[in-house]
Amino acid sequence: MSLQPRIVKESFAQLEPSADKAAAYFYGRLFAENPRLRALFPPAMEVQRDRLFHALTKIVWSLDSPENLAAYLGQLGQDHRKFGVLREHYPAVGAALVATLRKFSGDAWTPEVEAAWTAAYRAASEIMINAAEESAAQAPPWWVAEVTDHERRSHDLAVITVRPGQPFPYTAGQYLTVQTSRWPRVWRPYSIANAPRSDGRLRLHVRASPGGWVSGALVRYTGQGDTVLLGPAMGTMTLDPDSDRALLLIAGGTGLAPLKALAEQVITAGRRREVHLLVGARTERDLYDLPDLRLLESTYPWLRVIPVVSDDPEFDGMRGQVGDVLDRFDGWDDHDVYVAGPDPMIRSAVDALQEQGVPLSHIHHDLLKAEGAAQRRHACR
Repeated sequence: MSLQPRIVKESFAQLEPSADKAAAYFYGRLFAENPRLRALFPPAMEVQRDRLFHALTKIVWSLDSPENLAAYLGQLGQDHRKFGVLREHYPAVGAALVATLRKFSGDAWTPEVEAAWTAAYRAASEIMINAAEESAAQAPPWWVAEVTDHERRSHDLAVITVRPGQPFPYTAGQYLTVQTSRWPRVWRPYSIANAPRSDGRLRLHVRASPGGWVSGALVRYTGQGDTVLLGPAMGTMTLDPDSDRALLLIAGGTGLAPLKALAEQVITAGRRREVHLLVGARTERDLYDLPDLRLLESTYPWLRVIPVVSDDPEFDGMRGQVGDVLDRFDGWDDHDVYVAGPDPMIRSAVDALQEQGVPLSHIHHDLLKAEGAAQRRHACR
């Protein structure tokens, strides 16, 4: 892309403090000028506004990494197919985006800034459109899947197994989005908790969040025989095919799901690759998948499962926050590290690993905010 990353980043940094108002203005402008587009979006727009700004942040702070940006935009374009987004919709979105940026930039908005954003949006949308059209020739916009098993592991958590009606391509470590019949046009992301299997079944670890429409429906109102819709697989937290380094997998809560899939991938590949899986929880009761993990451990002698509990003084095992126990081991600098879970846990673990000399290039996670902060500091000096 022949773009102006510095100009785009600097102007976006000025917009970030007004993110909520800007997102609301953007959708208000988009729907006022293009009323038919409202039907492509869910009834309640709060989460959608957050997702818009999340995507914009990811795109803006990836402008200096063309390969990573192209991969992200390609997946985004494919994923937008499930909403019914077509090539002819992109100009309207671009016009509303530029109008929003102009309004919230004030005197900082100049013809040079507008030209930079227009070029960036044109390049990004073309990647998304091309990826969507290529995907349309090979796969459906969504997959209909039957729920074949539903296990309530606690009052607010379920492990759900689904079987798509057609082959569902993905790689261990990726996630998908789910729509339930209760909430049309409302999609929520969940990591796939297993490596690809011959029977095509997928496992999802779902915790019902307070006020969570889809998560609540999946945990409390979904049962065997029900159907859900699945969006295409996304995400880049996958194993490096060229690396033979030992693996350290650090999980917190349902962040266990993608890391369990990575462990399964190593096992099914039949390679003697050492794997340490640290599973963090507040209490022993929160180790909802420990029996399955112990079974996995028993079939693969190079896998070691280490539960870490923070708030249970009666727990007979390693106690503390996951990020705080990493220095109790010999060292991780020769490992590939994958971290998944709540944002504070990821930040703590990444900081601890860096203090122990683990190169950032060996640490993989899907946390956007921690990366963005460092990139903003560097870009805006």
